[in-house]
Parts: sequence; C-alpha cells; structure tokens
Amino acid sequence: MAEVIGVRFKNMGKVYYFDPNSEKLSADDHVVVETARGVECGEVAMANRDVADDSIVQPLKKVIRKATKDDLRRVAENELKAKNAFTQCEKKIAERGLEMKLVDVEYTFDNSKILFYFTADGRVDFRELVKDLAGMFRTRIELRQIGVRDEAKMIGGLGICGRPFCCGSFLGGFQPVSIKMAKEQGLSLNPVKISGTCGRLMCCLKYEQEAYLDLLRTTPKVNAVVSTPDGKGVVIDQNLLTGKLTVRLDKSPDAAPSVYKVKDVRVLKDGQIKLNKKEIEEFKKLEN
Repeated sequence: MAEVIGVRFKNMGKVYYFDPNSEKLSADDHVVVETARGVECGEVAMANRDVADDSIVQPLKKVIRKATKDDLRRVAENELKAKNAFTQCEKKIAERGLEMKLVDVEYTFDNSKILFYFTADGRVDFRELVKDLAGMFRTRIELRQIGVRDEAKMIGGLGICGRPFCCGSFLGGFQPVSIKMAKEQGLSLNPVKISGTCGRLMCCLKYEQEAYLDLLRTTPKVNAVVSTPDGKGVVIDQNLLTGKLTVRLDKSPDAAPSVYKVKDVRVLKDGQIKLNKKEIEEFKKLEN
C-alpha cells in the first residue's frame, strides 16, 4: 500500500495521484506539484489515503509544498493574463484567416508555456500563428486541437434536462457512448433527441446501461416467439423497467394484444430488430 493524494488541475478534470510528502492535506486545499509539463498548482480532490501499489504508476512524484498566498496570487494573475492572450490570439487568427475556433487559453503555473486550445473541422496549418504568438508573449507556445466534447466541457452550459453539463460538473473523463445503448434502452433513435449540445450522443446514456443489459438478459426481445399461459404468440413490445411484455397471440392475431409478466412467458424462438445500413451510417458519426 502507498499513501497518496488526488490532485485536479482543471474544473472537473482528471484526478492524478501524488505522494503527499508527509503532509496532511484536505479536499479543496491547493498544492504545488511537478508534472510532465512543469510545475503546476492544483486542487486536492482526494485527501490522504492508502491505495494498492498496483493502482498507481511508479515513481510517484512528491508534493513540492502546500500552496501559499503568493502561489494563489500567481494563479489568479495567470488567469487574467490568459484572458488577454485569448483576445490577442483571436485577432491573429482573424488576420491570417485561419479556419479554427479558439476555445480556451491556459498559462502554466511557472509561465514557461502558454497553451491555446482550439477546434477545427480538419487540419490547420498554424505554424505562422505560433511564430506570431511566440513573438508577442516571449515564451513557449503550444496549440492543441480538441474535440467538440472537450469544448463543451471547457465552456459549460445547460443540457436538455435543464441541468449543467455532466462533463462540466462531475464527470472526470469521457466514456464511449454508442447508438446501441440508446437502442437497448428503448429510446427514440432520432439524433436530435439523444444528442447533447456538443452534437454527440449524450453521456448519460452510459449511466443506466449496466442495469438495462442485466434486464435484457432475462427479457425476451421484440419479435421473439414465446409461449404464454394463453398459447403461443409474438412479442410486439417490451417494458424492461416494469418487466412486462405485450404479446400478439397466434390464435387471435386480429384481437388486441395481451400483456404478460416476463416470468410468465417462455421464449421459443428469439427475435431481434436490426438497424438498416442507412441508419447505421447516420448514427455512426454521433458516436465517440
């Protein structure tokens, strides 16, 4: 076992493990640590705790110090400088007519580098822009192209549920989301209804997927041939959450379908609804 703390460098960003270096730290404390891109100031998201050795990547870097008032003042100054850099970069992008959208600007804690995050539909030749920015700010410049999900996480906003974006409020990272999840959960396959503001499938499709998969293992599919207390029939609808099936009986195909509990029917022949080629191509671009 090893004693660690978890540090986050961005709002709802990924949490990284560090050696507390004998310091007792609490959540919301700020610490100065050494990272792959230099010295950074981050927020403690997880207080001191012991974790298994196989769950951390060695060697574990130590905390340099608990952040002082001067350190926090520098962080605030860097945020102000980042706003100015954002404005200046936007002007240069417009001057050079580059097809890119600036999303965010970030100064490293020690001011050794400025990172510019942008989105673009394709590849962008920004070599001349880097030269402009390097001459303007007299420090190392790094431009990073990000995806639309990352853009939504950085900018924030409200989802169709009326709540702040999950990615900007509590999700530490993105997980793969597929159209198959919406299909298995019985949701409308209308892209407008199952896509987030970013234009990709909603992250919340992932939340209940395991529960639905468990229910699907014991629930006959639509089009499955089943045996019921009233005879053989075909499943025309299923409600996974209530555990009920709507079945059209073979002996009375023109009559109103009957509703049965899953435990009262037995599958004779499985059925499955598949997407056609056009639907597959349409939804593929919405997935991660």
